[in-house]
Amino acid sequence: MKILKYIILFAFFTTCSQRKSAVTGETAYQIQQNNIFKDASTSPLKAKDLKVFKGLDFFPFDSTYIVSAKIKRTPDAEWFNMKTTTSRLSRERIYAIATFELKGQQFSLNIYQGEENMNSEDYNDYLFLPFIDNTNGGQSYAGGRYLDLRIPENDSIEIDFNKAYNPLCAYNEKFSCPIVPRINYVDLKVEAGVKTFKKH
Repeated sequence: MKILKYIILFAFFTTCSQRKSAVTGETAYQIQQNNIFKDASTSPLKAKDLKVFKGLDFFPFDSTYIVSAKIKRTPDAEWFNMKTTTSRLSRERIYAIATFELKGQQFSLNIYQGEENMNSEDYNDYLFLPFIDNTNGGQSYAGGRYLDLRIPENDSIEIDFNKAYNPLCAYNEKFSCPIVPRINYVDLKVEAGVKTFKKH
């Protein structure tokens, strides 16, 4: 009888836990992001915003915003200083140009590689795709959003705009964030990923 009681209790708490997790995000990625933001040790939020934080606001998940892009590597691309929201300059180069179709339109975006990441054991295959679109300044952060990618083995790469996130300076101006190059403009509303954050 005791064993049955424990099984019932375990099932009850597991169900409650699942319900609790379900309200923090629609996908595993959203839940992960919300967990990072609500944890004081990892959150970029200011204390006053963290105190009332209940979760980031995301567009509903939409599989049409997951695209397979062809990439053209640019091994001879020169290093340059990408401007940031502070006086810091981020040393970057164009790793490849990604071409893909989204909502019936063709787009080409630069994928960047950071010099600092290349020298890091954990991030030496890390790529950076910043972009701006027609939701900026309204539904999403005015300065554009970012995507994290990894160096692919072949000449195609999956781009999931549902994982588009805000620069950290959207939450706290103490952070130094690369400014999205104008060339990485997607001329439509990318209604996927994280939305504008409302500060308190």
